[in-house]
Amino acid sequence: MKKIIFILLLLTSFATYASNNPSTYDICVYGESASGVITAIQSGRLGKKVVLISKNNHVGGLVTSGLTATDMNRNDVVGGLTREYYQRLYTYYLQPQVWVNQNRDEFFVKSLKRTYKGKNEDRKMQWVYESKVAEKIMIDMLKEANVEVWFNERLKLKGGVKKNGKQIEGIEMESGKLIQAKVFVDATYEGDLMAKSGVSYTVGREANDQYGETLNGYRINYEKGTDLTQIDPYIIEGDKKSGLLPYIDKKAPSKQGAKDKKVQAYTYRMTLTDDPANRIKIEKPANYNVLWYEVLLRQIKLNPSIELQKIITLTPMPNRKTDTNHLDFFGASYDYAEANYEQRKQIEQLHKDYALGMLWFLENDPRVPEHIRKELSDWGLPKDEFLDTENFPNHIYVREARRMQGEYVMIEKNVTKEDRKAAENGIGLGSYALDCHYVSKVIDGEGKLRYEGTIFKPTTPYPISYYA
Repeated sequence: MKKIIFILLLLTSFATYASNNPSTYDICVYGESASGVITAIQSGRLGKKVVLISKNNHVGGLVTSGLTATDMNRNDVVGGLTREYYQRLYTYYLQPQVWVNQNRDEFFVKSLKRTYKGKNEDRKMQWVYESKVAEKIMIDMLKEANVEVWFNERLKLKGGVKKNGKQIEGIEMESGKLIQAKVFVDATYEGDLMAKSGVSYTVGREANDQYGETLNGYRINYEKGTDLTQIDPYIIEGDKKSGLLPYIDKKAPSKQGAKDKKVQAYTYRMTLTDDPANRIKIEKPANYNVLWYEVLLRQIKLNPSIELQKIITLTPMPNRKTDTNHLDFFGASYDYAEANYEQRKQIEQLHKDYALGMLWFLENDPRVPEHIRKELSDWGLPKDEFLDTENFPNHIYVREARRMQGEYVMIEKNVTKEDRKAAENGIGLGSYALDCHYVSKVIDGEGKLRYEGTIFKPTTPYPISYYA
């Protein structure tokens, strides 16, 4: 295993590319994710000259793009700049004037279940919020730390990393801009800088036996109530010649725990609102494909009294908005990590069409029970969010992509409560459950349709190794 750590150290050479006038920094953070923002802020506060590079027109990644119901089951383990960020959110929402269509007390009564109360009065933290508010706070923190931010810049994927042996001498953007720095940090979801720098990584799932695990690799969930065995998987029910419905795998591995290149389903964490004054009704996407939702429809027919919240999760956010989850598109995300920018754009559009199409389907298809259609008819896109992306989140939910194979590989026993082997050289703490959404829909050895890949295993706080 290559001994190359995630933060790539650089010997700066001012002579290299001097004719192109490269910009020079102490630290270059490539990636607009929340981890990238926090890295840049802390580096700036330490007096370093820092640049943060965003591939789009925003900072924060998913944290400011719809994923606003923070899964914080242990707020007491949150510290440092992350705690400060949540404290700034808390302070912001103490202001009565920011509540435009409901009051603070009314909101927190609604948000109790999903978000573990959503706040902690003693620690003055709040972790449920609006995307636009979160981004404003992050931008303020970046400015206070004197961090320079480059928007709409992407690494040149072919030849964009200039190396001398194992050390980076500079990176080049698609625009032609050159950057030199003493330290480069890849804070993207995809890991492009990491990969193009020659760092070893993997995509997909390792076999269980590679690291002595039990939850890795291909795994059909046989638990009662989580399978699809009563559902006909063919386009025309009962007619195999009609072909399988879209995104159903006909050839599943015969062995549980086998390795593959698949990743859990991606989605968009859409923000919806039921405030008529702020609502834009969802329209049928141009690329709508009703067959994408046929398995869901057949599930609903088996349980016609099912509630909307059992299909998608509408978690309340301030000012009558939601963090909307479980618009997962099984099977459409496998190629994203290794794709080029144009291919990723196509995959993102596919997921956008799927998410909007699923909501339109549940509200408008006459085969969907009336109580579901009626409830969803109250919801739409918010006029005051994501103004430059048609009120739709600006970032796809990349749940998993490339994973670095560093000097230390975090494995199941580093995280689970049972027989835990704590990781050495801890640099941070994790506390949320081992959680993986479904990866695929498959036909098992008996010809039955099943979900595959899901994991949810509660745990207790665990250290994350600096070398992982």
